Amino acid sequence: MAAAPVPRTGTQPDADLLVKARHVTKKFGGLTAVNAVDFDIPRGSIVSLIGPNGAGKTTFFNMITGAYTPTAGTITFDGHHLVTQSGNRMRSLKPHAVTELGIGRTFQNIRLFGTMSALDNIRVGLHVHLKSHWWDAVLRLPSMRAEEEYSIQRGEELLELVGLEGRGNIWARNLPYGDQRRLEIGRALATNPKLLLLDEPTAGMNSSETAEMTAFIRSLRTRLNLSVLLIEHDMRVVMGISDRVTVLDYGEVIAEGSPAEVRANPRVVEAYLGRGAASN
Repeated sequence: MAAAPVPRTGTQPDADLLVKARHVTKKFGGLTAVNAVDFDIPRGSIVSLIGPNGAGKTTFFNMITGAYTPTAGTITFDGHHLVTQSGNRMRSLKPHAVTELGIGRTFQNIRLFGTMSALDNIRVGLHVHLKSHWWDAVLRLPSMRAEEEYSIQRGEELLELVGLEGRGNIWARNLPYGDQRRLEIGRALATNPKLLLLDEPTAGMNSSETAEMTAFIRSLRTRLNLSVLLIEHDMRVVMGISDRVTVLDYGEVIAEGSPAEVRANPRVVEAYLGRGAASN
């Protein structure tokens, strides 16, 4: 069961929010992909963003992570400005700087390093917080060796956390599909995030794998004190795990509330869930 519903956007004090987005807009030429969206992520919550293909969900993700710069609007994360404006020019923090602040993400299409081991894929995520330079590696300085030992130890801990204990030496591309999804989450966790962005984490999974992944995501909040923003087309996952659901259509918010409220919303039922889902 999901936790108690969290309040709607705009109803909580800033101190209770991990992410606060206001009037966020993204235009690509004459196409408005996201239009004046207000969106909050309360600390410790699991929030889902749903909508049809092309609704603007991944575009919104990409503005939080610094991959895209908004055309207008503001986004703050844990008190830090992810987007600033100088005159008419908008600027976003670079993705690596966003990651350093504590935002980790996965992708709709798995983006692992296929010919690297599972352990080394995890260690890639750790590098954002390591301090050694290339010359430290050339000279094999003690500080570099200590960081290398730490990255191996931490990587093995994360493999165990995501259920891949003992498979660290397997190339990522040789893992079963569901394990690749878990590995990608492990790499995101290696960045030590406060907020985990998951873009369709159960895509391509069978019902058993989906149930296991749903339980795993839920456990991460408790075990690691994470907040989670989820894009997911499987409504069983969305309704079963979310504290709050926000619905986008053509880049605009058309509904927001608890899973039960969104499930009963006529526009959402007809456009996204189908009438059969509402009657289940």
